[in-house]
Amino acid sequence: MDVRWEEHGWERLAPGVGRVRLPGWDATVGLVVGERGALLYDTGSTLREGAELRARTRALLGGLRVTHVALSHPHFDHVLGAAAFSGVAVYGAVGLAELLAGDGAGKGGSLYEEAVREGVAEAEAAEAVDLLVAPGHAVSGELTLDLGGGRRVVLANAGPGHTAHDLALLVPGTAAGPGTGPGGEAGAPGAPTVLFCGDLVEESGEPQAGPDAVPARWPAALDRLLALGGGDGTVYVPGHGAVVDAAFVRAQRDALAARFGGSGAPS
Repeated sequence: MDVRWEEHGWERLAPGVGRVRLPGWDATVGLVVGERGALLYDTGSTLREGAELRARTRALLGGLRVTHVALSHPHFDHVLGAAAFSGVAVYGAVGLAELLAGDGAGKGGSLYEEAVREGVAEAEAAEAVDLLVAPGHAVSGELTLDLGGGRRVVLANAGPGHTAHDLALLVPGTAAGPGTGPGGEAGAPGAPTVLFCGDLVEESGEPQAGPDAVPARWPAALDRLLALGGGDGTVYVPGHGAVVDAAFVRAQRDALAARFGGSGAPS
C-alpha cells in the first residue's frame, strides 16, 4: 500500500505516521499505520469533525480501518468526535473514563459548557456529549500496542500536568536499511522517533492552564516526555501548533517551572 499522506490532507511525519491540524482550535489529530490496523490519536471537537476524520482516514488507508483510538486528555476539542469511531478500542489515562462518564453527561456537564463557550453550536455540543465514548482501556504507566508489520507504539500516562489525565503516544523510530517499513512506505533512510504530546506541549501559543491543570507537576511531566523521546532527533508533536524538537520542550518546561514552580532541572 503506497500511503500518499499529503494528497489526502495529512502532514507526513515519518513512514506510516502523520497528522492533521484541525480548523478552529488548531488541534492535532495523529495517525499511526500498521499492517493490521491503525491508531488515531484524538478525535476532534464534534461528531461532525469526527466523521470527517473517519472519512479522511478511509480515503488515506483504503481497506484498512482505524482499530484503536487514544484520547490525549479530557478537553472538548480532543474527545468529542470519539463517537464517530464506535466499535473501536478506545484508550485513555487511568481515571479518564470515570471523569468523562460523570463530567460529560448532559447539558450541565463542563465539556458541553466548555465547547459552547469556545464557539461550538449548542446542538452540536449537546449531541457530542450525549453520545460521548469513554475509554474502555485504562493506561497506567506505559502500554505497548502492536499494529502489525513490526509497528509497535507506546501509550504513556505522562501527566499530571495540563490535566490530571494526560496520555502521550510514542512511535519508535527505525534504523536505516532496505525494504519496506510499517505503513507500506519505503524504509531506506532511518525513520525518526515521533512523540505525540497532547497539550502538555503547545507551540501556537502559551500552554493553557485551566482549572483542571496541575501546574506544579507540569514540568515533571515534560521531563517524562523528554525521557520517553530518548534523544534530540525525536519529533515532538504538540497538541496545538507546528512540530518541535527536544530543545523547544526543554525551554517550555523551564518556562512552566518559572511560571508555576516545580522542577526545572535539565534532562
